[in-house]
Amino acid sequence: MAEDGEDAPGLAGVPEWRAVAVGADWHGQRLDRALAALVPEFSRSYLQQLIDGGAVHLNGAAARKSAARVRIGDAVRVELRPTQQSQAFVAQPMPLRIVHEDAHLRVIDKPAGLVVHPAPGNWSGTLLNGLLALDRAAAALPRAGIVHRLDKDTSGLMVVARTRACMDALVAMIARREVSRQYLALAHRRWQGPATRTVDAPIGRDPRQRLRMAVVDLARDAGKAARTDFECLAQAEAGCWLRCTLHTGRTHQIRVHAASIGHPLVADVLYGGAPAAGLARQALHAERLAFRHPITGAALALQAPLPDDLRAALAHWGLGYNP
Repeated sequence: MAEDGEDAPGLAGVPEWRAVAVGADWHGQRLDRALAALVPEFSRSYLQQLIDGGAVHLNGAAARKSAARVRIGDAVRVELRPTQQSQAFVAQPMPLRIVHEDAHLRVIDKPAGLVVHPAPGNWSGTLLNGLLALDRAAAALPRAGIVHRLDKDTSGLMVVARTRACMDALVAMIARREVSRQYLALAHRRWQGPATRTVDAPIGRDPRQRLRMAVVDLARDAGKAARTDFECLAQAEAGCWLRCTLHTGRTHQIRVHAASIGHPLVADVLYGGAPAAGLARQALHAERLAFRHPITGAALALQAPLPDDLRAALAHWGLGYNP
């Protein structure tokens, strides 16, 4: 497992050191290789980082090279510094706009720029950290109750479970496509043809650029069925204002489907868009969320107001919007 996936002791803020002695089995071996056996909770690559950071002492002096050879009887001390991921799942208070709340679930209006879940490059300051601060019980749930995600730069509604029973039910409902999700998007180029259009095209990893998704041919590439309904609400010379309804929930689905029909989202540089109308983040907002409450059975239909940056972008293009 990579070092970012490991747990580590010493989380209380007080440095914790472990002293080990080099035995006959490791005489003449590289320091990092010997440590990987003597301190097995850390990977060799993470131990190399500790050596580079001065956290490994060999015979009383800071070790400088992972390739240094150790000898039988050498005394090694290792500072058990926690990995980034081991510190990721901590409570961090942050302002969160709650659209709906009951004993079983919450619906959050996520702002653009907020990462949903800790990952390389974003080990703190995520929605998960905020949920842990909002509710102690969230620590007992996988992913703090998060059952679906929005991209970092997508704003809008997310449902989060507060109990395990509700979480399991929500996951099953999403899999059965019993949660209705509608988005608003500002896209490049004037809309052509009928005001409504359905894109039914499978999505998978782009075979030419693995860091993004693409519409794929299932006869040649791996992928999953995906369907999005687009409705043009208004348009200007520079682009169009769209309502997008998801029937499946593939990674980057709206962004990929919109680009595939010649309408990449404004500022979505990954899929062919460019900053415009004052927007530097992808112009996508999860506006509506509707489902039957998994515990009470009550019908829930929720809406998130349009963020100020999208309102300003519409005004820049001379477009109006009535929710």
